[in-house]
Formats: sequence, structure tokens, C-alpha cells
Amino acid sequence: MNRIIREAKPSDMAEIMQVMDAAKQIMRLSGNMHQWVEGYPSEAAIFADMERDGAFVVEDDGKVVGYFAFLPSPEPTYDRIDGGEWLDDEHPYHVVHRIASYPDAHGIFSSIMDFCFSHDPNIRIDTHRDNTIMQHNILKHGFTYCGIIYLLSGDERLAYQRLDTIP
Repeated sequence: MNRIIREAKPSDMAEIMQVMDAAKQIMRLSGNMHQWVEGYPSEAAIFADMERDGAFVVEDDGKVVGYFAFLPSPEPTYDRIDGGEWLDDEHPYHVVHRIASYPDAHGIFSSIMDFCFSHDPNIRIDTHRDNTIMQHNILKHGFTYCGIIYLLSGDERLAYQRLDTIP
């Protein structure tokens, strides 16, 4: 298998949305009924990632099998954190959002983290309280739970950070 990560293009949108639908099915089957509802993530959200040069697809043998956003700080919803604190709140960071893949595409989270940490040693990520699969992957990859952040809608998310050596 030949796996690559590349910037997403508008022509990838149909494949990206199929991956999003598959990820939603994984969430529902695992009991996560409240995350990614009411049309989210929408094409508009993916296009917004593209406009910030932060939209990426994971391809296996030329087929899109995953998607994620990798965006530079600041992330406005990370300004306030309750019940803890960030490991480092002084240096720039990147945030990873909207990770999605097909259920039969294995190792996607690891591939995404390898890519992200090759670009920035300071990564933040958050997830829904009911998303136990994502929580497991986040902790397995060395992230530290930092507290609760709030989306613009007011919904809470569990927030994590991994800080590798910063020059």
C-alpha cells in the first residue's frame, strides 16, 4: 500500500464528504450520537479549511481514505480552558480538527500525527466527550488532557495538547 498525505483540492470534495459520512457512521455505532450532527462538517467548513491552506486528505493507492484539518494558531475557542491549563500557552501551535476516515483504513490517526508533528512540535486537539475512539487515539499518541474548551455554539469539548521539543 502506498499512503500519502496531500493538500485537499476542491475537486476532492465529493470523496471527502463520503469519508465524513463514513466517520459519522463509526461515531453512531460506537454510541457517539451528538457529535457531527445537523450537516456538520459541511462542504463550507471544508472549503474554509482549504482557504486557510489547512485541508488535507490521506490517500491509499490513490484513493481518498481520510481527511483532516491542520490549522495554525490562534484557535479562538482555545482562549478559555476550564478545569486545567495548556501545557504551553506561550508558543505558536497547530490544531488538528475534523479527523475522518473509512473504518477499513487502518493507521490513519498515526499517519496524521506523524505528518503534523513533522511540521510543528506543539499540537492541540479536542474531541466530544462521547467520542471514546478519538479519546483513546489521542491518549495513545502521547497527548495530555488539559481541560475543557467551548465551541462558539457553547458546546464543551475535551482538550488535549502534545508538546514535543520546542526550539
